[in-house]
Amino acid sequence: MTPQKLFLTFFGAGLSPKAPGTVGTLASLPVGLAILYYLGIQTLFMMTLAITIIGILEINKYEKLTGDHDQKEIVIDEAAGMWLSLMIAYSTAVTMNYPYAEIGAISVSFLAFRLFDIWKPSTIGWIDRELKGGLGVMGDDVLAGIAGGLLTSLILMGINKFLS
Repeated sequence: MTPQKLFLTFFGAGLSPKAPGTVGTLASLPVGLAILYYLGIQTLFMMTLAITIIGILEINKYEKLTGDHDQKEIVIDEAAGMWLSLMIAYSTAVTMNYPYAEIGAISVSFLAFRLFDIWKPSTIGWIDRELKGGLGVMGDDVLAGIAGGLLTSLILMGINKFLS
């Protein structure tokens, strides 16, 4: 496997025969958590920014090479989206005053990201349909990650309000 394919498939997670997007998201979650806990949210943000920019460029090259747009095996976009969702949710969770807020943030951010990534409402769907190349592949997942993180934050704040 080439380094490019290793990167685009998030170390092979995208090669899963069933639900490669979900498998890629699941594979990226513990990596994102490890970066978040051991290196901090700033490092996770910079890593997300880096894989987004590199992802756009590498997807453009890969699509030119294969002639296909948005192949299912490409899941680096899921990693970027999941990490964005996780960062937004986690930064809200640490301000909450109830037990298990952080665990809730992790699990709900995963579910919320997958919801927006699969459903593709509004601008997320427009980006997926209209933008071609790496920008389209990465863009919808970045926006889905932001939406998933914001939804998770609203849920966490609602729980906090209900419990206080």
